[in-house]
Order: sequence, then structure tokens, then C-alpha cells
Amino acid sequence: MGAEDLKRLAELDTEALFAAVAERGNLPRHVAVIMDGNGRWAQKRFLPRVAGHRAGRHAVRRCVTAAGRLGVGVLTLYTFSQENFGRPESEVKALWRFLEESLLAEREDLHRRNVRLVATGDLSKLPDVARRGLEDAVAALSGNSGLVLNLALAYGGRQEIVAAARRLAAEAAAGRLDPAEIDEETFAEHLYSPGLPDPDLVIRTSGEARLSNFLTWQAAYSELLITPVLWPDFSERDFLLAVADYQGRERRFGGLPAAEGARSSGDGDSIWEASRWQRLLKVKP
Repeated sequence: MGAEDLKRLAELDTEALFAAVAERGNLPRHVAVIMDGNGRWAQKRFLPRVAGHRAGRHAVRRCVTAAGRLGVGVLTLYTFSQENFGRPESEVKALWRFLEESLLAEREDLHRRNVRLVATGDLSKLPDVARRGLEDAVAALSGNSGLVLNLALAYGGRQEIVAAARRLAAEAAAGRLDPAEIDEETFAEHLYSPGLPDPDLVIRTSGEARLSNFLTWQAAYSELLITPVLWPDFSERDFLLAVADYQGRERRFGGLPAAEGARSSGDGDSIWEASRWQRLLKVKP
């Protein structure tokens, strides 16, 4: 999909945009979002940083709505990173209180939308009240069969990989696992949230172009989309246009594009012939 196609889609009203994106097919099974820009949103309005986090709750609701309506299987939100523990204590406490409030306030609506809630991260680091609230919400929504909303909490990609390696090492030391049999699938089964597909699309708001220790293993082949929109301003339309951009990409996973692969399939051993490359590149023997 070219820039002109996206421009035409952007001119549609929201309902028509929903229909157009759904009709195209090739929807991502799993969309992950780095929700960045809450602090800058608040600062632009001369508000405390926590006001930006509260405003971001509306963007969460909009994304959950859009993902659920489209039929996306999993929506992962980078809610609280390991690095966030290094922020001022007052802000960290406010974030955990806000999580508690949000889980309680949104639970009924999530249930009505058939959303199942799960969490990814070192959940032992959550404050007791926040952890109990999370556990209650997960249990209350466990029977739902629609969108899986995955909250990355106390999460760090590198830390997740180290934790998986430690679990594998412990199993090997106990004689329950042959190290020679460890492959990518086995390793993935020891990550924080086994069973979820890798993200097809990772969206980062606020214009920053980095993963910030997010899904380091799982996002190895994800399509990335960077938008300058600050998270509290991120709309259903922004989400839909991000999916539309994804639909126009050709995922290669390190291989060749389909057409080029077909053209190259007949080369056989000739690709290794030095004389052929001397002719093609006009290099003297």
C-alpha cells in the first residue's frame, strides 16, 4: 500500500475506515503498543505528568475497541517497564494506584466486550494491592473468548530472557531437560507469557524510534510503525491507519520477496560459478 492509498483511507469517516480495513483482510494477529508521550502531553498543557497517564486511559479504551471490532487476536500494551521503577517515587505510586482504579472501573466494560485479560512481566514486583486487583480482574475475565488484552507490567525484555535462561538451566541441572534439545520453541515456552503469538505489528507513539526493552525476543521479526502522535491523543483512526499500513507490507522473515524468489528459483548451481559473475560484474579474471 502506497502513500496515496493511505491518504485516501485517511479521508474516510471512521465507520467507512473500519469497513475498508476489515475488508482488506491480512489483519495482524497480535498488535503491541509502546504507549509513549504521556508526560509530554501533560507538559504541553502545564499539567503534572500523572495527568498524562490518566488521559492515556482513554487511548487504551479506544485501542481495545478498535482491535476488538477488527478481530485482532491479541493487543499487548507496554504498561509499566522495569525501568519505570527508577522514576520519582510519587509518580511510581500514582501509576500503581491508577492501575488499580482502571482495572476496577473498566472490568465491566471489558467483560461486555468479551475481552480476556492476561499480564506479562515480573508480577512479583507489583505492590500487593495492585497485584491482588490484577489477579481479580484476570480471574473475572478468564472465561471470555474475544480479544486478549495483555498488560506488560514490571516488564523488561532482557530480564525476561534472563529469567527464561535461568528456568531452563534449573531444569537441565535437575535432569528434567537435555540441553541439546533446547531450541527456539522450547525457549519461548519459558518466557513470561507462553502461548501468545509473536507480535506482527509494534506501534510506538510520540515519535521515538526504539523498542525500549520491549518484547526483545518476540519482536525479532515484527513490523514497526512509529507515529508522532502522543499516546493520550492516539485515536481509533490512528490504530486503524496503522493496521492499514501493516496490510500493505510484504513480510519476508529474512527471505526474498515472492516475485524475486520465483525469478531466482531456476539459477541452481550457476549462482556459484565465478565466470558468470565475472561477466555480469565486468570483472577481469
